[in-house]
Amino acid sequence: MPVTQQTTPQTAQPVAPPAPQPVPLAGPAMGNFASAPVGDPASVATGAAAGAAAGANAGAAAGANAGAAAGAAAATAAAAAATGGTSSGPSAGYERPSYLNDGYSAWGAIGRRVMTRAQAIFDRAGKRMSQRTLKIGVSARIFHPEPEGKGLRGKTLQYLEESIAHWVMSRDVLVFMIPTVGQQGMIHPSNIRLRDYAKHLDGLLLQGGADVSPQSYAEAATRPEWHGDRVRDMYELELLHEFIESGKPVLGVCRGCQLINVAFGGTLYQDIATDVETAIEHVNELYDQHRHVIQFPPGSSMSGMFAGQREGLVNSIHHQAVRTVGRDLSVEAVSADDGIIEAVRYKKAPFVMGVQWHPEFHRAGGPELLDCTPVLDNFLRAARDTRF
Repeated sequence: MPVTQQTTPQTAQPVAPPAPQPVPLAGPAMGNFASAPVGDPASVATGAAAGAAAGANAGAAAGANAGAAAGAAAATAAAAAATGGTSSGPSAGYERPSYLNDGYSAWGAIGRRVMTRAQAIFDRAGKRMSQRTLKIGVSARIFHPEPEGKGLRGKTLQYLEESIAHWVMSRDVLVFMIPTVGQQGMIHPSNIRLRDYAKHLDGLLLQGGADVSPQSYAEAATRPEWHGDRVRDMYELELLHEFIESGKPVLGVCRGCQLINVAFGGTLYQDIATDVETAIEHVNELYDQHRHVIQFPPGSSMSGMFAGQREGLVNSIHHQAVRTVGRDLSVEAVSADDGIIEAVRYKKAPFVMGVQWHPEFHRAGGPELLDCTPVLDNFLRAARDTRF
């Protein structure tokens, strides 16, 4: 009987897929894989293992590079945010839009735009105000009708002395004489008040003229010729009050100095020669050619205006003078020979000052007289400041 040979069934071996053609690869991680011959099983196995290792290494290296790049990008973004939204990389100069920032609000943007426009408007208005020519009011002298006077002598005249206007205008400002108001006038009634002048003018100058009436400081005239001008007193006292209430500066000259003192409760010598036996002559027929020396008390504002000067020569055209100083007033100058008060200042306002002499006559009087430009300039500076 033929012997049948038993054969042991064998497990089928996996067949490796055809190996790809070698591709030249650079780098030490590839080993001999790139040069392994195709078709050698051992070489294929060895190459597969080497390829796996090389792939792992290459993947790791690529991951590391990608991570580094991502980290660098993050660092660049962080630096850009810290420096206001710019970077030094390819997007250097780029600014992050404000609407992407935290805390951005459309209402906030509108508010900032409104504030910017308002600031521009205020700046333009302030510039116009600072450049506008100053307007200074001067109180009127009053000529009262003479009994049975003909022509203008039978009329009430309101006027100003030319030199006072030209002195103020020498600093390139406009001057307006302020008339009395006739609210109760039977012929030409008006609703205009003195406060309207205080509102629209930048400062007030009280000029010289007739005596202040003793009635205005609760006294009786000791002689008939010293009764003063009560009508003008009432007009100028109201005018002074309105300008001070409006925060506007006031400068009083001669009679104006005396009126400021009376307005704050002070009194006057009705006649210096009669009331002060030791006084020098303060008025005579020389008028503005009559002169004497004044001194500035230490610490007074005038000692600061006339830095380096303790005294000055001024004209003297007054027979009345400050006797008791009004409340909240300080003495700014005195006569060097007899101590008669020659200037006062109200301490509770930027500039309310009175001088007993006539500074408007000094330039024509000669260089030896005190140059009172600092007084005028301080008055006008206060006028300009009160606009704001």
